[in-house]
Amino acid sequence: MKPALYLLSGLLCDQTVWQAQIDALKGIRDIYALDFQGFDNLSAMAEHVLSQTPEVFALAGHSMGARVALEIVRLAPHRVERLALFDTGSHPVKAGEKEARQKLLDLAREHGMEALASQWLPPMMSPENVSNASLLDPLKTMVCSMSLETFEGQIRALLNRPDASLGLASIQCPTLIGVGREDTWSNIAQHELMALAIERSRLVIFERSGHMAPYEAPIAVSTAMREWLLHTN
Repeated sequence: MKPALYLLSGLLCDQTVWQAQIDALKGIRDIYALDFQGFDNLSAMAEHVLSQTPEVFALAGHSMGARVALEIVRLAPHRVERLALFDTGSHPVKAGEKEARQKLLDLAREHGMEALASQWLPPMMSPENVSNASLLDPLKTMVCSMSLETFEGQIRALLNRPDASLGLASIQCPTLIGVGREDTWSNIAQHELMALAIERSRLVIFERSGHMAPYEAPIAVSTAMREWLLHTN
C-alpha cells in the first residue's frame, strides 16, 4: 500500500482535470480525486475530505479545490504531510467578484449548463488551447455533466469563503504553488504572495497554460508534483 495523495477539484470540475497526474503518479502514490457536487460551504467540503482520508496524507487542490485544501490545513495541519496549490488564491471576495459570478449564475439558469460552458471556459484557458477542440471539448462535457444546483452551491461556498491568507504563515509542510502563465482569473502575483507567506514553498509557473494548469500543462504539472512528492524542500 502506497502513501495517499488526494486531489481536490475546482468549480464545476472533476477527475477530468487531474487525469494526467493520476496516470503519471499512480506508481508512487495511491491517488483519490474528489469533487464537490452537492456542497455549498468550504468548511463542509473540508470536513468531507477529512472524513475519508488516512491519518496522514499528501494534498493537492486546483482552484476552488485549493481553497478547500487550505481549509483542511487550517482544521488539521498535523494530517497534511505536503500541500500543493494550483491556480488559486487565499484572499477573500474581491470587489466586483459577486457581480461577475452572479452573471454566470444567471446565464446558467436562463440558458443551461451548455451555454455556461461555452462562455465560461474559453477565457479560463490559454488562447492556443481554446482553439484546440481535443482539449476544450472534454472540459465542456465535464461542465455539462454538472447540475445547476451544484453550480449554485459551489458559488455560494466561494462567495462566503474566509480570508485564508491569514493562515498561510503557519503552514509548515513542503508546499508546491503552481499557476499557468496565462491564468487571468488567478494571476501570478497572488501566487507569488502565497509563496512569500509559506516558508517551505516552491513556486512554479507553467507555460502555455491558463487557469486549468493540471489539464492544460499535464507533463509540466506532473513533473513538478513528482518532485514535490519525492523530495523535501
